Amino acid sequence: MRPRKAFLLLLLLGLVQLLAVAGAEGPDEDSSNRENAIEDEEEEEEEDDDEEEDDLEVKEENGVLVLNDANFDNFVADKDTVLLEFYAPWCGHCKQFAPEYEKIANILKDKDPPIPVAKIDATSASVLASRFDVSGYPTIKILKKGQAVDYEGSRTQEDGVFLCLPGWSVQWCNLGSPNSLHLRGSKIVAKVREVSQPDWTPPPEVTLVLTKENFDEVVNDADIILVEFYAPWCGHCKKLAPEYEKAAKELSKRSPPIPLAKVDATAETDLAKRFDVSGYPTLKIFRKGRPYDYNGPREKYGIVDYMIEQSGPPSKEILTLKQVQEFLKDGDDVIIIGVFKGESDPAYQQYQDAANNLREDYKFHHTFSTEIAKFLKVSQGQLVVMQPEKFQSKYEPRSHMMDVQGSTQDSAIKDFVLKYALPLVGHRKVSNDAKRYTRRPLVVVYYSVDFSFDYRAATQFWRSKVLEVAKDFPEYTFAIADEEDYAGEVKDLGLSESGEDVNAAILDESGKKFAMEPEEFDSDTLREFVTAFKKGKLKPVIKSQPVPKNNKGPVKVVVGKTFDSIVMDPKKDVLIEFYAPWCGHCKQLEPVYNSLAKKYKGQKGLVIAKMDATANDVPSDRYKVEGFPTIYFAPSGDKKNPVKFEGGDRDLEHLSKFIEEHATKLSRTKEEL
Repeated sequence: MRPRKAFLLLLLLGLVQLLAVAGAEGPDEDSSNRENAIEDEEEEEEEDDDEEEDDLEVKEENGVLVLNDANFDNFVADKDTVLLEFYAPWCGHCKQFAPEYEKIANILKDKDPPIPVAKIDATSASVLASRFDVSGYPTIKILKKGQAVDYEGSRTQEDGVFLCLPGWSVQWCNLGSPNSLHLRGSKIVAKVREVSQPDWTPPPEVTLVLTKENFDEVVNDADIILVEFYAPWCGHCKKLAPEYEKAAKELSKRSPPIPLAKVDATAETDLAKRFDVSGYPTLKIFRKGRPYDYNGPREKYGIVDYMIEQSGPPSKEILTLKQVQEFLKDGDDVIIIGVFKGESDPAYQQYQDAANNLREDYKFHHTFSTEIAKFLKVSQGQLVVMQPEKFQSKYEPRSHMMDVQGSTQDSAIKDFVLKYALPLVGHRKVSNDAKRYTRRPLVVVYYSVDFSFDYRAATQFWRSKVLEVAKDFPEYTFAIADEEDYAGEVKDLGLSESGEDVNAAILDESGKKFAMEPEEFDSDTLREFVTAFKKGKLKPVIKSQPVPKNNKGPVKVVVGKTFDSIVMDPKKDVLIEFYAPWCGHCKQLEPVYNSLAKKYKGQKGLVIAKMDATANDVPSDRYKVEGFPTIYFAPSGDKKNPVKFEGGDRDLEHLSKFIEEHATKLSRTKEEL
C-alpha cells in the first residue's frame, strides 16, 4: 500500500473511533428528549394502571367496604345479600350516621355467613347513583341476589330517618339526634337479617293488576282510584314502579283507602285504545269510572299527597254572604261560584264534574243560598266568574254568567271558566305561571309588584298604564310580574341592568322572546313596542353560549345562536339531545351518544347534535324540554313536527332504530344493501 493511501485510511479510522466515543459519552439533545418522552409515557401508563387497579380494589374503612362504579358489579356478582349506603361527603346526616353504620357492619360481619356492608359516594359514582335512582342522602338499599330492596324507614325524626337533598344547606342537613340514629341502626339490622333468610321473598304487591276482565268492575265501583298504563320495556315505567308501589302501600292504610292499580297497555290494547294511551307511563284518576288526567308528582310522597288532595270534594260550599264579600275585597285570584238549588240538582252534579277537571288549577265554590244569589245578581242554576276588586277595571265586565243545566256538558263549563279566568291585566306569579299564563303572545311588564296596603297605589299606577294598551290588543295576553320573582328571566332578556324601574317583554308562541328597549315607561312606549311586534319589526333575544370555534366532532354542539342554522336546517335530518351538565342520566348517555354519532358519521344528510338546555334558549316551542336528557328527531322538510324519543332504552340499539325509523336522508352502503 502506498504511504498516501495508508495515511488516509488511518485518518478515516480515527474519525470513526472519535464519533463512537462522542456517542458513548453523551447522546445529543433530540435523542435525549425522545428517551425522556418515552419514559414519561411509560410512567403515565403505569400511573393509569395503578389508578385503575385502585378503582377495582375493594377497600375497607372501619369495617365498611368502599364500592364505586368500577368495582361494584364484580363485587356483588356472587353475593346473596349486601347492605348499601349511598352518601354525599358534604351531607350532615351521612356524617352523623357513619359511626352507627360502622357498628351495623361489625354486627353483620359476625353473622354466619357474614353479610357485607358497603358504602358508595353517590357524588362520584354517578352511574350507580343513576342506576339505583338515588335522589337524597343517605339512601339505604339492601341488595338481594342482585335486586335492590328499598329500606323503607319513615322520614320523621322520631324514627331516626333523615334525608339530605342536593342543594340543602349544611346547617339544615346537620339536624338529628344520636338516639334516633341508633334506633335507625337497629331497624336496619333487623331488616337485613330478615331479607338474608334463604326463604325470604318480596311481599306481594299492594298495587292492583287490572285486565279487561276486571277493569270496569274495579274502576266503576271506586270513588277514586289511580291507574297507571305502562309498558314492560319502558324505562320511565321501571323507574316509577317502586315509587308507585310505595305510594300504594301508604294509601292503603288510609280510611277509607285510596287504591292504586296498573294496566299492561301492551297486553291490554283495547283498554289502552279506549283511554287514548299514546305514551308510557300514562296515569289517570277514575271517579266512579270517569277518567281524569293525573298531573301530579311521580315519587312516593308526591303521589300520596296529591291523591289525598284529589280525594276531597272539588268544590267548597259558601254558607255566608260575608265570605263572598271577603273574596272580592281581599282575594288574589279569580272567583268561581256555582249557584244551585241543592245537592240533588242535576246542574250541581255537572258542575262538580267540571270542577274535578280543573281542581288543580282553580278553586271552585258553590252555594245554595238565595241571599248570595241575590248579591251576585244571578239565579239558581247559574255559574258566575269574576275577579277580585284589585283586578277589576273599567275596560272589562265585573262578572261573567253562564246557565248550567243537567244536560250541560262539563267541557262547556270548563271552557267558560278558562275563557274568563284571567283579568285583562293579571298578576303573573311563579306559582301560577305554568298553568295560567300559557297563552301566547304574552306581554309582560316587570317592576316591583306589591299589592300590600303601603305599595298598592304604586303597583296599580303602573298596571293602569298597561290596561290602556291591553284593551286595544284583545288577541294578546297581558300581565304584570314582580321583577325579583322573575330575576332570571329579566336577566336572560338583557334587562337586569337597564336602569329603568319598569321593563317589558313579549313571549311569542314559537318560544322566542322580545325585549323592549330601555326607556322611560308609559302607555305610549308600551303601545309602540306591541305594535312593532305585531308588524314583525322586532328581533328576538336569545340566551346563548358562545358559538364553538371548532365544531368538527361527531356530535355537533348546538347553542342558542346556532339552533336555527343547525337543528332547523330544512335540508338535514337532525337528532338533538337536550341535556344538563349536572344530570346523571345525561352523563350515562354520553358514551352511547358518541358511539351513535360515530356510527352515522358518514351520513351527510344526518346530524347528531347536543345542546346544554340550562345555558341556552330553545327558540322553538315545538321542542319542549321538561326533563333531562330529552331527545328529538327533527326530520328534513318538517322541522315543526319533531319526533320525541320516549319509551325505549337509551342504548345504541334503540337509538339507532329510532333514527332508522324516522330518517329521510339516510343513504345505504353496499354492505348494508
